[in-house]
Amino acid sequence: MMNISLLLLQAQPLAATEQSTESLGLWDLAVKGGWIMVLLAILSIIAVYIFSERFSAIRRAQKVDVNFMNQIKEYIHEDKIDAAKALCNAQNTPVSRMILKGIERIGRPVSDVNTAIENVGNLEISKLESGLPTLASIAGGSPMLGFLGTVIGLIQAFYEMSKAGGNLEMGLLSGGIYTAMVTTVGGLFVGIAAYFGYNILVAKIEKVVFNMEHNTIEFMDLLNEPVE
Repeated sequence: MMNISLLLLQAQPLAATEQSTESLGLWDLAVKGGWIMVLLAILSIIAVYIFSERFSAIRRAQKVDVNFMNQIKEYIHEDKIDAAKALCNAQNTPVSRMILKGIERIGRPVSDVNTAIENVGNLEISKLESGLPTLASIAGGSPMLGFLGTVIGLIQAFYEMSKAGGNLEMGLLSGGIYTAMVTTVGGLFVGIAAYFGYNILVAKIEKVVFNMEHNTIEFMDLLNEPVE
């Protein structure tokens, strides 16, 4: 009977520990982080919105008909300028808008045509990069905000230690320690996710820029072809 009683007494603290562990979920941890976690949650929503919106816009910009430039060449060779313009308007991509500007400048000096195309290209790139500085700021600022929460949490913990004097209990320190640890994890999580999202978008924009430059070179070569 004594052995059974001892086993029951030992099992009760373990059961209590398991129950307390199970009741501490992600939401409870986030609440322990305080107001810093609210700011991090807002930043994460902004980051997700920017990434989703820019990813969709860049994908649309990447969709260029492989026969687009071939058709443009045929129309220009056949002196069908209006048909070439209509094709550009139908495509509605950064590349087609650049080529459209070049077609509208046909007859002027080649340097003027090239400058007009480059200006449109710069505007298109600027549109694609819209929102990326904000995403980069979130990537760099979220960990710093998390570390700010860490410092605040540690200050709270030391303050509780100073008030407790010789009667120091871990329960008094738990609030500050939770704030310190949870905000650090939250800040790093948001920052790392935003950092990867930013680099994915930059890589996709570079592919679009390369395609724009390639098609611009083709169009300029077309204008520089000798007249037969």
